[in-house]
Amino acid sequence: MNSFIKACEVWTPSDDRSMLEFSNGLFGQATAFAAVSRAMCFGRGEGLPGRAWDQGRPIVLNQLSGSYFRRAAAAAAADIRCAVAMPIFLRDELSAVLVLFCGDSAKGAGALELWHNDPRVSTDMTLVAGHFGAGGDALEALSRDAYLPRGTGLAGLAWQRSAAVLIDDLGQSPLFLRGDSTEKIGIKRGLAIPCSATGHDHYCLNLLSATAAPIAERIESWIRNPDGTGLLRRFGFSEAAGALVSGVDGPTVAIGQGSIGATFESGIPQIAEHADDDPAASLLAIPVIAEGSVSEVVTLYFPAE
Repeated sequence: MNSFIKACEVWTPSDDRSMLEFSNGLFGQATAFAAVSRAMCFGRGEGLPGRAWDQGRPIVLNQLSGSYFRRAAAAAAADIRCAVAMPIFLRDELSAVLVLFCGDSAKGAGALELWHNDPRVSTDMTLVAGHFGAGGDALEALSRDAYLPRGTGLAGLAWQRSAAVLIDDLGQSPLFLRGDSTEKIGIKRGLAIPCSATGHDHYCLNLLSATAAPIAERIESWIRNPDGTGLLRRFGFSEAAGALVSGVDGPTVAIGQGSIGATFESGIPQIAEHADDDPAASLLAIPVIAEGSVSEVVTLYFPAE
């Protein structure tokens, strides 16, 4: 996975729900890190996956070494600099924890941001944490000073819609408020994903993609079709082909079929080393939760190893 995202993994509760067990992962060249990860499990509150479960919210960990992260040495050897853990809750019960691991590419900078709204305190979203890569200091400073009302900016739009938002040209979009800063460091595209959490707070993860080192080779959103019998592609973008045919004229997937349909049906992120429609690509399917159930599946495609 030669991109800003270096690896990803899914952890699911054991049968007695006392711990998290390794379910699946994509690790690219990070084979030693993969071996360590597959042998581990986490109790509630232990390590990064266990803390996200215990706190009931997504967590960005910017400094792996010297922290509670239990695989810091293996991560450093794989050029992994930061991680974000995203718990998935269905009707307040944990179905899985998805962890994305990121690093700075020598070819260009990517960024991730976690935005948060506490409705008891504010009507806006503010930045909780982020990783901005090489040259991203100005963008980070601007982001930390920003307040996003519902429906404003990338994260604010995803919050308002309770759905993923993709902007394929941030510098030219009036919907993105920091286009000048992202253009200066080579960031072209942005994907915002609403995050699952317990309680009444709202979280959104922004993945900001550099042209030279994109977050993923292809990004898609899948939702129920109008008659409810399957899923259709709500939007799609490929680094090679641009915007993909979507809506009623685009492809469909049966609920429960393949990685995408299984994610929608189960609420558990699915990973496939070879995607159903493209054996040359690996796939990560992420469920988006609204009102306690799966409303959408976001898919990220990477070159298969």
